[in-house]
Amino acid sequence: MSKKPNILIVYTGGTIGMIKDYKTNALKAFDFSQITENIPELEQLQCTIKSISFEDPIDSSNMNTSFYKDIAETIEVNYKAYDGFVVLTGSDTMSYISSAISFMIDNLQKPIIFTGSQLPIGDLRTDAKENLITSIEIACSQKDNKPIISEVCLYFEYKLYRANRTTKINAEQFEAFTSMNYPPLAESGVHLNFNEYYIHKPSTEKKELVVRKELVNDIVILKLFPGITEKVVHSILNVDNLKGVILETYGAGNALNTPWFLKLLKEAVSRDIKIVNVSQCPGGSVMQGHYETSIGLKDLGIISGKDITTESAVAKLMYLLKENLSLKDFTFYFEKSLRGEISDG
Repeated sequence: MSKKPNILIVYTGGTIGMIKDYKTNALKAFDFSQITENIPELEQLQCTIKSISFEDPIDSSNMNTSFYKDIAETIEVNYKAYDGFVVLTGSDTMSYISSAISFMIDNLQKPIIFTGSQLPIGDLRTDAKENLITSIEIACSQKDNKPIISEVCLYFEYKLYRANRTTKINAEQFEAFTSMNYPPLAESGVHLNFNEYYIHKPSTEKKELVVRKELVNDIVILKLFPGITEKVVHSILNVDNLKGVILETYGAGNALNTPWFLKLLKEAVSRDIKIVNVSQCPGGSVMQGHYETSIGLKDLGIISGKDITTESAVAKLMYLLKENLSLKDFTFYFEKSLRGEISDG
């Protein structure tokens, strides 16, 4: 008989960790060390659950790369002692955080499931219990004595997604996330059904976990809109110490082709600023050169983000900028799938 999986819950902050004090009607932090007392349904899961909480819970709006490092280090320190990890964060920036963790952790052979909720765990109508229970069940799930999931995922409202493919699309509905360019890895209903074809298959070769803790956050997102001025674009592309730009373009990667705009981009590229073309559309892909208005971008050496999300592009840019790559090598690695975040081809 195989032993029960050990699952570690890492609570960083966010709505899911709040309960209401019915005397004062105020929200207070939930004590995850008492989790099975508050959610007795967890006793039915065939696993052992422990928890670690950030000393000062972080609102998702205050998340930054130093907290990414804290999450990655918590997993690194506990990696050998646990069979799976459930990380709880605020939903507003969960796609950014989980995407970053997917790049920071290499040779992953165990599940890391991010989840949270739209309502506090103590609320009568909360979505927190289902999200948490199913995330733990997914982290426990094995086939042939191996974890079914061995990548960084995000679970919310009955669907498991590859984390670096997700975007938050709704602030009010329980179905807060979607993955427009990649199917769900699992769906929870009467049964928990895994879509095994789409799940990452780890290497059979045993490799040591590698955690890369340094990210470069000297980047900006430049979102185009009709009427954007030369002055605005110039000021953004000339930010002190700027290393990278996510250029959010229209449709399949199209942008204005006025001389001043192309000139500013060319100057930025010449200063070794890496510029990635990402579509403003939630679904679909950048195809530079498909329309006349994107030919100029391709000729300048602007990198195609293909079907990557903005959230994942931010994480990947921060990750790759640390490597001090030439534009040619940087383009090769950015346009290549490293963690399943982008479609090859």
